[in-house]
Amino acid sequence: MGNPLKDQLLKAGLVSKKQAKKVEHEKRISRQQNQGKVQAPQSNQVREEQAAHARRNQELTRQRAEEARRKEQKAQVKQLIESNRLALDGRGEAYFFADQNKVKRLFVAEEMAEQLSRGQLAIVRLGNGYEVVPAKVAHQIANRDPEAVVAFHQGG
Repeated sequence: MGNPLKDQLLKAGLVSKKQAKKVEHEKRISRQQNQGKVQAPQSNQVREEQAAHARRNQELTRQRAEEARRKEQKAQVKQLIESNRLALDGRGEAYFFADQNKVKRLFVAEEMAEQLSRGQLAIVRLGNGYEVVPAKVAHQIANRDPEAVVAFHQGG
């Protein structure tokens, strides 16, 4: 299918075949050049999308690394507590302390209760329960997870 206007102009003798081909050739070249100009912004858009994708990937990687670091610290806290906890005395005296606005109690030996009051020992959370650890260990735990240390009378 040809161009009806071109066909009419050729029949009327207003243009020659050579002139018509020249005009078509110029149109084709013009279209190709315009396509090149249109593709450049698309390539910019593609680059922007790739950069945004890379930023999202970096953020996800950072979040995963942070989560892994938190899990590692929790594991270190658990290991510190389990390896340094002191034996509780179920028949000893009750030691009362506050945890999340609730008063809790732990049965400890009389000597341990005095050491807790002086800041030589501390109460830490392990799972749903509580353990007593030396002050040095409580400092190490507080550096990794401050929320794990429940009762620690420092500076006294």
